[in-house]
Amino acid sequence: MCGIVAILSRNGPVSMDAMNRAVAQLHHRGPDGQGSWLSPDGRAALGHARLSIIDLETGAQPIANEDETVHIAVNGEFYDFERARRALEMAGHRFRTRSDSEIALHLYEEHGVEAVRHLRGEFAFTLWDQSCETLFAFRDRYGVKPLYYSLYDGDLYVASEMKALFAAGVPARWDLESVYLGVALRGPSRTLFQDVFAVPPGHFLMATRDGFKLVEYWDIDYPATGADVGSLPEQDLVRQFRALLDESVRLRLRADVPVACYLSGGLDSCAILGLAAQLRSDPVRTFTLRFAGEAYDEGAIAQEMADRAGAEHTAIDVREDDLADDLEESVFHAEGPCTNAHGIAKFRLSRHLRDAGFNVVLTGEGADEVLAGYPHFRQDSILHGSDDAGRDEVELRLKELRDSNKVSLGRLLPEASGAGSPLLRKRLGFIPSWLDMQFAAVASRRMPLAYSVFADVAKRDPAQVLVDGLDLEARLKNRHAVDQAAYLWAKTMLPNYILATLGDRMEMAHSIEGRVPFLDHRVCAFLDRVPPGMKIHGRVEKYLLRMAARDVLTDRVYRRQKHPFLSPPLSLLRGSRFYDLTQDTLRSKIVESVPFLDAPLLRSVADKLIDATERQRRAAEPRVLFVMGMIFLHRRFGVQS
Repeated sequence: MCGIVAILSRNGPVSMDAMNRAVAQLHHRGPDGQGSWLSPDGRAALGHARLSIIDLETGAQPIANEDETVHIAVNGEFYDFERARRALEMAGHRFRTRSDSEIALHLYEEHGVEAVRHLRGEFAFTLWDQSCETLFAFRDRYGVKPLYYSLYDGDLYVASEMKALFAAGVPARWDLESVYLGVALRGPSRTLFQDVFAVPPGHFLMATRDGFKLVEYWDIDYPATGADVGSLPEQDLVRQFRALLDESVRLRLRADVPVACYLSGGLDSCAILGLAAQLRSDPVRTFTLRFAGEAYDEGAIAQEMADRAGAEHTAIDVREDDLADDLEESVFHAEGPCTNAHGIAKFRLSRHLRDAGFNVVLTGEGADEVLAGYPHFRQDSILHGSDDAGRDEVELRLKELRDSNKVSLGRLLPEASGAGSPLLRKRLGFIPSWLDMQFAAVASRRMPLAYSVFADVAKRDPAQVLVDGLDLEARLKNRHAVDQAAYLWAKTMLPNYILATLGDRMEMAHSIEGRVPFLDHRVCAFLDRVPPGMKIHGRVEKYLLRMAARDVLTDRVYRRQKHPFLSPPLSLLRGSRFYDLTQDTLRSKIVESVPFLDAPLLRSVADKLIDATERQRRAAEPRVLFVMGMIFLHRRFGVQS
């Protein structure tokens, strides 16, 4: 797992000073070595910051092919690479390294851009082909690995993180529409910054000195309602899924360094641990966070599961002041604000893993996306599913859902807001529950903002950007409501929030490679064809996973309802670390330089917090966190006002 940079210049030689600054900004992603390459004409350059996981001795990058006409820089892992390597060697290719990264280079020689379809893993990579003077930048199917680009002053810049683009010379300027819309509604390619875009999941960028284009090579493909997808008996579906998940975990245990597992009290991480323990001959090392308060502490459940799997378990106690101390750094690495402390908690967890001597960890991210595990998907199934339940039956099911998922109320199980989107309702025929909650959030975000700045943006349907960036007609027409909701989540919240704020960024901030077995594309392709009723089975979510992993789970985990990873709220009580940080930040002079913040209003908020009630403090926390995150980013990235 590494950091990559590419620059393609139209106006003259690439500045290697700019390249070196960008690569240095990614040191946290690759502390084990830095390298760069410049084309003979000086117009194209690749950079690489290396985290050594496979081939610790000869895997330095960028890597060239046999005649040095193609160069590559890779972030991520290609699984089952040994098999691909043997086939390529039989075809006459000569390898310079023993790393997994090099197979992409030679697969490109064999198949051109179709090589990406032969790759299995979590990856982003840049490739320069001298023969056609073309730069390619590929991103994996689900966007596990980040990849950004910007066209500035005629030159194209590509990097693993936006901070590297800014270090190379791309100016940091707020995109006001993206700020207003937030994470969920800005689509798969928009970022918080003007003229800085993400290569969407399942796409590659293809650029020459004359211009560039984005090309889709893969997408989620749910079957249309009524389509003949075959009807296997339940036991066969369970058996096939278990075999695919076993293989996915086995492949992700392959490394030349030790591999650990993150463990909570949830089904997903417990299933991964259980399968990993069966595949390993030695005890798996596991790490979990412990919080004060029964509602947040899953330590006992995790310990029970670790004992069941024979794991060597480490529990890490986290105090509220610890979270406050790491707020700014976690926001800097996430490159976006937060509205809760969950990402900060993952930031601390990854630091403990690194300090324990690990660089690779298996995680449970992605399971809720591909198995419809979130309570809001169950709500959509009840409200918009295909059965003929009457109104009374629907109300009863909703009540049962809410009674059994109280911890998710207001978080992953929203009340109908009524905010909606006429455009999206017209396209889909309904508003997915999670999006309904996001539309309401857009309105609530206005409080700390200088509303006059967003006057024009606020007149638009908030779903317009989302609709513009996705082919809803091809992908969602005549699909089951749960599949439609899951598709939109996978294109926005998964890469923009889950994998950024809770996954890759918090892990790579401490040089930790997170591997996600549930997002293996072969696992996902199988699950895409599984009927929603095998994912949401009556009152049971992720039913197929529960059945497939039953033998490796404790009874408590097997029977437990969805419990999201939660950290305690940060206290705004006078005298707490977070309160002091809030007062200092909201009253700082830099607030006045952030063009969309209402500085007098924020000072008023700070005043009111002095004597606020507990209820008022809890209500203020998400908005305060959001504002403080934007202030930190404005300062750390040197955003131009």
